Order: sequence, then C-alpha cells, then structure tokens
Amino acid sequence: MSNEKLLYTAKTYTTGGRDGASQSSDGRLDVKLSTPGTAGKGTKPAQLFAAGWSACFEGAAARAAQQLKIALPADIAIDAEVDLNIDDGEFFVRARLNVSVPGVEHAVAQRVVEAAHQICPYSKATRGNIDVALNVV
Repeated sequence: MSNEKLLYTAKTYTTGGRDGASQSSDGRLDVKLSTPGTAGKGTKPAQLFAAGWSACFEGAAARAAQQLKIALPADIAIDAEVDLNIDDGEFFVRARLNVSVPGVEHAVAQRVVEAAHQICPYSKATRGNIDVALNVV
C-alpha cells in the first residue's frame, strides 16, 4: 500500500500562448507572457520555469543538508539559467543551476548540491530529458 500524499496542485489558466497571459486559480499569479527573443514586456515562460526550479532546488538542498548533517548558511542562492534552443527545426531546453553556498567548503557544498538534485521534483522531472549542469559557485 502506498503512502502517497498530495501536497499541492498548481492550477493555471493561460490564453494566447507565449504572447498571452497566465493566471493561477488562487489569483496569486497574474502575468503577461512574451515570446523569447522578442522585446515584449511580458515574462518569458522559461523564466517561470527557472524560478520554480531554483526555488524547489533550494528547498531540496535544505533537506539534503539536513540528511547529510551539514549546516547550510541562510544566504544560499541559486542562479538558474534555462536556455531555449533550436536545432534543425526542433526546440529543446538546456539548463544550468549555479549554486552559491557561502562559507561551506566546495567539496561539501558539491555533495549537498548532488543530493539535492536527487531530491528535487523538478530535477527528477527533467532527468534524462534535458542537459543539466550543476555548478557550485
């Protein structure tokens, strides 16, 4: 028997595609969207993905550090870079997670980052589907 428990369901309503708008069902998210590579004033969908992944990854890093019995500084930060690419007419995504863990030895921070990558649901969803570089900076 499974111990699965639903924690949260994100619900959004999007119209107009990449040049449209998206709202969450609870009203907390209400953004205009714009196509990557254009001067549109809206948020690029890849930016939303990067923000979600980096926030999730930081939570996973906290959990990984706890499991490894390592104290993380309060000012851990993640710069997520998500590239939208095209090759022979086919679109694909590539990403880099640049993780700053001030005051923690590089090798120790690397262990936390690698463990977080195994825990984070966004990392799990993308594993094997896109190229991801994990960098301790």
